[in-house]
Amino acid sequence: MSAGSLIIAGLGPGNPDMVTPEVQAALDVATDIVGYIPYVERVAARPGLTLHPTDNRVELERAQHAIEMALTGKHVVVVSSGDPGVFAMAAAVFEAVDEGPADWRNLDIRVLPGITAMLAASAAAGAPLGHDFCAINLSDNLKPWDLIERRLRLAAEGDFAMAFYNPRSKSRPEGFEKTVAILQEACGDARPVIFARAVSTSDQTIRVVPLDQVTPDMADMRTMVIVGSSRTRIITRDGDPYIYTPRSVPK
Repeated sequence: MSAGSLIIAGLGPGNPDMVTPEVQAALDVATDIVGYIPYVERVAARPGLTLHPTDNRVELERAQHAIEMALTGKHVVVVSSGDPGVFAMAAAVFEAVDEGPADWRNLDIRVLPGITAMLAASAAAGAPLGHDFCAINLSDNLKPWDLIERRLRLAAEGDFAMAFYNPRSKSRPEGFEKTVAILQEACGDARPVIFARAVSTSDQTIRVVPLDQVTPDMADMRTMVIVGSSRTRIITRDGDPYIYTPRSVPK
């Protein structure tokens, strides 16, 4: 049987309107959908489509399964929320290819981008990522905490705006507690911190808190946290404020 294809697609942050036409077209012709349980649930069932939902901590096994199915002639789509290249399944699939049999390298693999929670949260608040910024995954499942702490301190020293993925889970709440303490010490000011929960969905909430008033319980795993730089500004108005970081820095 001739080889099929493998697409790694981003479903966006949650709102179906934010799924790109390119991704929807791939979903419409797929024979198999592979991904983390809640992401696969976002894909509508139809005749001829098989759904393969799996737990969140089996990324490499999920990638291997998708590759093996594609090599039998199936048209497989591996789904991630947001963008598949941002702390998601694209890297897992290529890691599997890199470590797998030589014939896996000849498989037709495409990555289809999606709107990240980071960008959706930034847009909901205004333009806090309007200048230099960095994104940091606060989960220490796949990297040591001391590396996360080092990157936090360097980002603060460089005066980057910062976007945090996976800030605080029930099983490891201490990570965000440490993050808040590090930033309050390293930045030493009241720059705005945006807590965008369930961004782009009907449950969306946007909360803006000065850094020196942030407490760890303000975030959970459905929250995207954006910390402004020292240059980030708040425009007060009758409704919710606009938050932006100017595109330039005085020389």
